[in-house]
Amino acid sequence: MGNELVRSSFMECNFEGSIDTNEGLVEQLKQYGAIQSNKVAEVMKTINRALFVPEGSPAYVDSPMPIGYNATISAPHMHATCLELLKEHLQPGMRALDIGSGTGYLTAGFALMVGPHGHAVGVEHIPELVASSISSIKKSAAASLLEDGVLSVHVGDGRLGWPELAPYDAIHVGAAAPEIPPALLEQLKPGGRMVIPVGSYFQDLKVVDKNADGSISVHSATSVRYVPLTSRGTQLQGN
Repeated sequence: MGNELVRSSFMECNFEGSIDTNEGLVEQLKQYGAIQSNKVAEVMKTINRALFVPEGSPAYVDSPMPIGYNATISAPHMHATCLELLKEHLQPGMRALDIGSGTGYLTAGFALMVGPHGHAVGVEHIPELVASSISSIKKSAAASLLEDGVLSVHVGDGRLGWPELAPYDAIHVGAAAPEIPPALLEQLKPGGRMVIPVGSYFQDLKVVDKNADGSISVHSATSVRYVPLTSRGTQLQGN
């Protein structure tokens, strides 16, 4: 679930002009350096953001948007940032886990990248968001991957991951944890990478690499502000 609430530090600039197409949004993100590779540009062009935002919302504005249930879809530049950080771990045939999958936008992007011989799993603890995300994915370029079982979205506590299909080459977490959940570290494949916001009020987007010997290396990519990775009940209370 894209839960980031403010721009990351490297994207403080306000984009100028009105963008009214998905391709225009991608070109804008390339211009400002959020998209750096052709691979990420192609995926973000293929998955139309308009299918994943609430009806009537300006789909191509670089801003997070509320999607109900005290959740948001992340700003496009944050989706681009996470795809860029994970792209080498989203090669054809690999497995990806999207925690807090929300609208399903990024999960669909992961599925396109890992392709028909890989697997992309979304885990979201709000059942209504799981249902709406599946509906959106069915309208998107990832629909056939959903039908074939390459892409799946499940109701669950993301802090526990999704052990049934572990280990994962790539794990993305769309809400901020006070520390990296042990279950997610365990489900990360040696050689794999996790991107997760860590902290309470002050947060960093952490890049977690599991080395071949199982040891962990962590560095900070940028400062961010996401809503907390928490229980369903706490999120629905707005706490």
